[in-house]
Order: sequence, then structure tokens, then C-alpha cells
Amino acid sequence: MASSLVSPSPTSSFISNKKDLGFSAFPSTSQIAIHKCKKQVSKKIVSVMAPQQSERKPATTGSVKTGMTMTEKILARASEKPQLSPGDNVWVNVDILMTHDVCGPGSFGIFKKEFGENAKVWNREKIVIIPDHYIFTSDERANRNVDILRDFCTEQDIKYFYDIKDLSNFKANLNYKGVCHIALAQEGHCRPGEVLLGTDSHTCTAGAFGQFATGIGNTDAGFVLGTGKLLLKVPPTLRFVMDGEMPHYLLAKDLILQIIGEISVAGATYKSMEFVGTTVESLNMEERMTLCNMVVEAGGKNGVVPADSTTFKYIEDKTSVPYEPVYSDAQASFLSEYRFDISKLEPLVAKPHSPDNRALARECKDVKIDRVYIGSCTGGKTEDFLAAAKVFLASGKKVKVPTFLVPATQQVWIDMYTLPVPGSCGKTCSQIFEEAGCDTPASPSCGACLGGPKDTYARMNEPKVCVSTTNRNFPGRMGHREGQIYLASPFTAAASALTGYVTDPREFLL
Repeated sequence: MASSLVSPSPTSSFISNKKDLGFSAFPSTSQIAIHKCKKQVSKKIVSVMAPQQSERKPATTGSVKTGMTMTEKILARASEKPQLSPGDNVWVNVDILMTHDVCGPGSFGIFKKEFGENAKVWNREKIVIIPDHYIFTSDERANRNVDILRDFCTEQDIKYFYDIKDLSNFKANLNYKGVCHIALAQEGHCRPGEVLLGTDSHTCTAGAFGQFATGIGNTDAGFVLGTGKLLLKVPPTLRFVMDGEMPHYLLAKDLILQIIGEISVAGATYKSMEFVGTTVESLNMEERMTLCNMVVEAGGKNGVVPADSTTFKYIEDKTSVPYEPVYSDAQASFLSEYRFDISKLEPLVAKPHSPDNRALARECKDVKIDRVYIGSCTGGKTEDFLAAAKVFLASGKKVKVPTFLVPATQQVWIDMYTLPVPGSCGKTCSQIFEEAGCDTPASPSCGACLGGPKDTYARMNEPKVCVSTTNRNFPGRMGHREGQIYLASPFTAAASALTGYVTDPREFLL
């Protein structure tokens, strides 16, 4: 697919926008891989699409069947319908329900109120419970929330409960994982073609695996606990085609900040965001997760990336549950299509106080900062820390502001201390961070991304200016309501830490 010639300025039109177009999910270079997948799953996909009955007259068969998008196909299969269109309301069978320490207690209370004190959940092996938000704190109510999770899991014999008891040493808790959205992927709960619901808005992260994943409220979660079903309205789909070679100074965070800046924080309200193109195909799984993670910041219902060999390789040793991917039909109808030439994009930030307040990083070079935060479900994955370490390694300098490192999960923490950084002669992220003067990597959790109790590590208890790899920069999001948060990629965050100002990472990544 040829990309439109575009201007690098984020304030100009960086896209071409076409209405109601239907194209195949990937450009022709990917058709071989897709065809292999379709051979494996053709029986299932055929069951979604009603067979043509050419021997009967149209008047007796009703409306002619049309192509469906990925999201429509997944929901059609989950609702046992041959055909779905945007706006349809259907009862969907849920494959995985996830909840955590913030919303779990409320969801359990609703479940017991509506189904009975002694009621049993619909399937103890399809419920995943992950404490991660307010963990390493002395706040008694936060600690009690984790106790409520534990009691419910014991009562219901929940198979997948990633518990933590010893708050003084997370490593003593072998089952503890950390941030739910990253743990779901690492523990094999994300699979193409499935429906995954979670009591957290960033559940959309799992769409990177070619599945329908979205956040729900406590009331809906309580109903799913008892029935395994939920009534959902089928969203229309926005299609984002990203082509061009990814510059070495860009990361997926720059791509999603560009998109949100283009369509606004309300531009995808209750819509599916489907990401395709040669640039998307080149991304590893963790970068695809970053892309899907922030669709909710554009108001999106879900984000989705077609599954391919990268997806299959990531999950091959993580799950034994069979799965069947689906792909958008060539004749599928998209509400809008946006095209980007990524080779022309520059490093971006989102200025306070909205994720769509987009600006070029180089345009903010005079913004003095007080701190840098690298962590969260958006920017606390292994690849995120490897990226930050690459900048520190290239500079050979020390940071000029406090730089906080919060790995998303226990596995990420292990990777920081064991994986060699490419081009470092065997040094690990932790060694490079120490040499650069960063804080020691903290215990894995959501940390200060959403503020939390006042004793939360790296929380902004004063009105500071922070460059952060997190996902939201609303007033008070990381603590103090007068704090200023600049959302950025790990490259830009690390570069800014080295100068004490918002900094374009190209200053260090030659």
C-alpha cells in the first residue's frame, strides 16, 4: 500500500482520511502468513460467515451477507451469530475475566448480592485475579483490598490468583506478578480471536494479540462472574494504516501519541481501532501492546492488531489453550481510514493536561523538568527499559533529575538484572541505570502512574514537572493536582533525564 506524502509537523495533516473503505487486513507482503493461519482456522471462520445459498432467490434469503471487520467477527463468534454489524446488541460469551485489587472487592460484592452469598462463579479457570495497583503501601484499606481478593479466591477455588503476602520483599512471593495487563500476556491469558474483559480501562492492551479486549465496570464484572456472559454493542471500526520504515529514534508510544493528537481524546469514542500496515507488522509484541494500550485515551472501545507470526511465536510457550485467529474481510466496511507515513514522524510528547495535547519533543526543549518516571502498563515493559538503557548507554552521562524506574512485573524486574543490552558489551539495564545515576528499580506494580496512597513510590506529593512513560496526564493523575506531566516514549524520557529538560532523543541516538 502506498503511503501518502506527509509533513512531519504534528499540527499539519499527517494523514489521508477515507470514508467507508474496505481493504484486507495487511498489505500483500503479509498474505502468505495470513493464509497459513486461515488454513488452520478456516472451519471456525466459516462458521461465523453464513454460507451462500445461490440456488435460492434473494427474496427468500433476506439481506445479502457482507464482510466483517476483526472486531465484528470476534463478537459474532462469541455470540454465536453468523453476521454482526455496528450497533447490534448481542450477548457475548466471555473467554477471560480479569480483575484487580481496586475493582475486585466491588465486583465480588455485586456478584454475591445478585447471585447469592453461596453462589459459585461460572468458571473458576476463566477468571484471572491480579493485585497490582495499591500494593506497596502501609494504607490499611489498600491492604484490606488484597485480603478480600485472597478470601474470594480461596472460597471460589480460583485457579489464576497471583497473590502477594510479603510486602517487604516482592521476590518472596513467587506467585506475585505485577501490572495486570502485562502479566496477562506473560502468563498466557491473551489469545487471538478471544474475548477478554477486565475491570480496568487499559484492558484494551490485550488487543495486540488479535483479540477483543476492553474494560468494564464492577456491575458488569459481577454479572460476568455469575454467568460468563455480557451484553455488548458492536462498535464501528476505525482503521489506521501505518507504513514506512520505523526511524531508529521512534517507539510505539510516539505512534499512538500521533494518532491521539490527530483524532483527539474523543475521536474514537465507542469505536474499535484496528492497526495495520508494514510499520505495525515490524513491531514486536510489547510495542504492539503499547499501541493498543492507549486507544482508551482516544475514547476507543478496543484496539486490535491482526495476529501474525510475531504473535504466534510470543504465545507458543505460554498457553496450551487452542485459539483461532480471525482477520478483517477484504470487503469489510470501516467507518474511517487513516494513513500515516511513519518514516516522516518525529519524537512526540503530550503536554499537560491531556493525552491529545501533542507537540514535537524538540519544540519543548525549553521546558525545565523536575523528574522522570519510567514505568506502568504503557512504558514499564522489558522493551521499554531496554530502550531507555540504550539512550543512557549512548550518552555516557549521568541524569540531572531524579529518575524513577518501576518495572511492570516481576519478570520485567528479572530481565532488567539479567538481559544484556545490545551493544553494551554484556551490561544489563540495571548496571547501565546505576552508572547513569537513576534510582534503584522499584518493586513491580502500577506505582505512581495513578497516584495512589501518599506513601506510593515516586508519587508526586508536590507540584513537580515530570516526563513520564505512562498514559494519562490529567491534573492529579500522578498525585498532586498542580503537577505537570509530559507523556513521552522511553527514548524521550531517558533523554530528558540526561538534560533536565524535555529533550528529543536524537540528541543522543545518532
